[in-house]
Amino acid sequence: MKRVFLSLSLVFSILCTFACVDKSSNGTVAPTGDTIRVGVYGDTTGATSSFGVSTKNGIQLAFEEINAAGGVNGKKLEMIFEDDQGTPEKAKTVISKLINQDKVVAVLGEVASSNSLAAAPVAQEAKIPMITPSSTNPKVTEVGDYISRVCFIDPFQGSVMAKFAANTLKAKTAAVLGDNSSDYSKGLTQFFEEEFTKLGGKVITKQTYAQRDQDFKGQLTAMRGQNPDVIYIPGYYGEVAIIARQARELGMNMPLLGGDGWDSPELWKLGGEALNKAYISNHYSADNPAPEIQNFVKNYTAKFGAAPDSLAALAYDAAKVLADAIKRAGGTDSAKLKEAINATKNFAGVTGAITLDGSRNAVKPAVVLELTPAQSKFTFKETIYPEGMTPPATTAASNSNAMNSNTNMNSTAVTNTNAASNATR
Repeated sequence: MKRVFLSLSLVFSILCTFACVDKSSNGTVAPTGDTIRVGVYGDTTGATSSFGVSTKNGIQLAFEEINAAGGVNGKKLEMIFEDDQGTPEKAKTVISKLINQDKVVAVLGEVASSNSLAAAPVAQEAKIPMITPSSTNPKVTEVGDYISRVCFIDPFQGSVMAKFAANTLKAKTAAVLGDNSSDYSKGLTQFFEEEFTKLGGKVITKQTYAQRDQDFKGQLTAMRGQNPDVIYIPGYYGEVAIIARQARELGMNMPLLGGDGWDSPELWKLGGEALNKAYISNHYSADNPAPEIQNFVKNYTAKFGAAPDSLAALAYDAAKVLADAIKRAGGTDSAKLKEAINATKNFAGVTGAITLDGSRNAVKPAVVLELTPAQSKFTFKETIYPEGMTPPATTAASNSNAMNSNTNMNSTAVTNTNAASNATR
């Protein structure tokens, strides 16, 4: 009888131990009552691995800062990360694991819109809030009211580069070389062409490729015969860098234009000097002298050994927005948390003031950056605001720089850093 009693006591003790603790993704054991588990998914081993690494790093830095300051409602944030290898199929699998096995209260991710579109329905059906830091395809948040984002969307981003091409570069004709396997690229192609045409320009040829292609000379040769003023390449850094090299080898020296999918430290290694005379739309400029942005750049660089790209900055903001929403919701009840996220207004992020509209998309400006391969950096050119959004009052600092900047009132463009982020801080 005594042996039975001891056995039962041992079983009871073990059950209590497992009931009171939970195992995190890095193998450490933490009390579940003192932590808030947040799922993060992204590509850290696939074709867009730079995106996933930057996103993971940005969220990690934000969580560490939040936890060092006491956490959220007295609890620490815990990141449970899953690598989706950059494929929609894997993205759907890993988000299901995060929600059903790891029991996360919210999910942050992805970067590539195709992957977010595969994962979002799983979160929506489970009624678990998902914030994508940087998927810009409009369809992502159309999945449902549990899906939101902290970045601008492709109708705006595509129009930004069309306005820059027509108004600043004075281009009359454009060629487009897009990724036919990417929802991101398809969307940007559509919206660039619509806006460029509206401004009096003409897209004279459109060519396509598939992700992981290595030879683009056939498409580029067809474009060369048309002699466009600019080439718009709405793709990801891996293919874009090769396209730039092959275009220059063919003697095509016109400006190359792109979007935030170009932003990666790997771009410089792959593209080199071929990236001269290239410009992209992006979410922030690391050159912005605003103290909070420079503090973020300094802390990120000190921790990870490299300056943060826009994807790291957006991920950092997404994590901070989530923490703020949990605080305002008074906890992690899914319905209340979803409502708090969707009610985000004028949140001061490093990528600008974040306000979610009725479709749960962030309304914010974009910056145009010029590529400077000799220094492996993006150099600020101008800020372009959405239609109807009033630029902030010009500061003394911006006045001093305005002499050397491009101001385009027709596209609501203003100069000197990502001014929206200065407006609310």
